[in-house]
Amino acid sequence: MNWPMKEKQEHIGPHWTRMATPSRRCLLLIGALGVFAFDRFTQGQKNSTLIFTKENTIRNCSCSADIQDCDYSLANLMCSCKTVLPFAIERTSYNGHLTIWFTDTTALGRLLNFTLVRDLKLSLCSSNTLPTEYLAICGLERLRINSEAKHPSPEQSLLIHSGREASSLHKDWQTCMYISFLDMALFNRDSSLKSYSIENIASIANDFPDFSYFKTFPMSSNKSYVVTVIY
Repeated sequence: MNWPMKEKQEHIGPHWTRMATPSRRCLLLIGALGVFAFDRFTQGQKNSTLIFTKENTIRNCSCSADIQDCDYSLANLMCSCKTVLPFAIERTSYNGHLTIWFTDTTALGRLLNFTLVRDLKLSLCSSNTLPTEYLAICGLERLRINSEAKHPSPEQSLLIHSGREASSLHKDWQTCMYISFLDMALFNRDSSLKSYSIENIASIANDFPDFSYFKTFPMSSNKSYVVTVIY
């Protein structure tokens, strides 16, 4: 049957109009859901702290993504960083991830001695030979090291305390009852991380007389400590 041209246009026109309207609504809905999902994702992200020392300068950065070790330019570009004067460093605590890039041990003592750090990564960004010096870190649960600049070896990881100790560790974390001694000379060796722990230490200053900085750090005399040596 031959339909008049006018009637055919009236039949086809409304059909395409009805199809276009739901399509636009779907696009708007998808767009709104995408914005909502991205907002929830960014809110759920936790920034990590990156500190790096270079040419007598200390930079403290907050990063929303992992940065390749020792890539200073990328860190300054991707993270929110500020310069900190070496003698203006204050003792603080890090409940989340802390990464430190360093070239020698000069500033590490100020940054880490008796500092509360749960999850620490140390990356050596030079081929310097490090002296046998010990850092005293409080509440350390996991340590990662990267010495690729000196040895072509993969990153190493060490779990300091087991799951059985987790509840006690979290309870005593703020009081520095768990102390880890980190031998910085381990970066000179191409070997696996090792550790051993000693419990019920009543007086660290007496039991570890070689660590002179215990005399300047207030330690409780009526509590026992758990000491871990990492080498």
